[in-house]
Amino acid sequence: MPELPEVETVVRELRPRLVGRRIAAVTVSSLALRRHWSDEWGPRLVGRRVRAVGRRGKWILVALDRQLHLVIHLGMTGQLTVVPGGQPLAGHTHVVLDLDRGGDQLRFRDVRRFGSATLFEARGQLEEFFRQTGLGPEPFDVDAGYWAGRLAATSRCLKALLLDQRVVAGVGNIYADESLYEARLHPARPARNTGPADAGRLRRALVAVLRRAIAKRGSSIRDYVGGSGRRGAYQREFRVYGRPGQPCPRCRGPIARIRLAGRSTHFCPQCQRL
Repeated sequence: MPELPEVETVVRELRPRLVGRRIAAVTVSSLALRRHWSDEWGPRLVGRRVRAVGRRGKWILVALDRQLHLVIHLGMTGQLTVVPGGQPLAGHTHVVLDLDRGGDQLRFRDVRRFGSATLFEARGQLEEFFRQTGLGPEPFDVDAGYWAGRLAATSRCLKALLLDQRVVAGVGNIYADESLYEARLHPARPARNTGPADAGRLRRALVAVLRRAIAKRGSSIRDYVGGSGRRGAYQREFRVYGRPGQPCPRCRGPIARIRLAGRSTHFCPQCQRL
């Protein structure tokens, strides 16, 4: 599933391609995505101009005039790109927005259809939606006191805590593993057993790893591409994720893989002692 660096890359690449442009037509496939698409949304989108493109956690926010917000989640295999209108339509494309006079199109493709596109018709609706999801703060905005308090309040392992979108938004399996390696912390350690120094090191490691990944346009393992259609490159710099049995970049010992919080988890048993 695309995580924060991938979604941020899509947003950064879509922004100059979308802002200021007007939606001329909307086409939606007959196959359902994760959230229902209302037949009323297409007519309400036509004629609206894109004011901004942003991100909240793993959600892409396309702000339109008249307080409309098109909110898109890429799910596991979603791709959101701007392409020339004459380009052949790829299979599994479920939403197409013609831009201006149809010279370009914003296309949402999702092979497994776990993603979604939802129209919110007032700013208050969008705020209520995120309130109901309980989405936590962005990793770059996490306060040290808040972070230490969340760790101290649970006996769940560190890997599970990093994956909890209510604690911190946007982090998934890849960047949880890479951040724990960066901080030299075992993924199975109970969060409440993490002292202030280790908690601070993990918070800083998470931000450092995410920033490096954004600089490389995210990680393309299977389906992910940015808003321009280009693949990311951070997968070439993984220290532990997806590298079981391969040598640790620090100690040269073999990377291990276990299952935690229902997810495959990669770490170095020597550098990340429990």
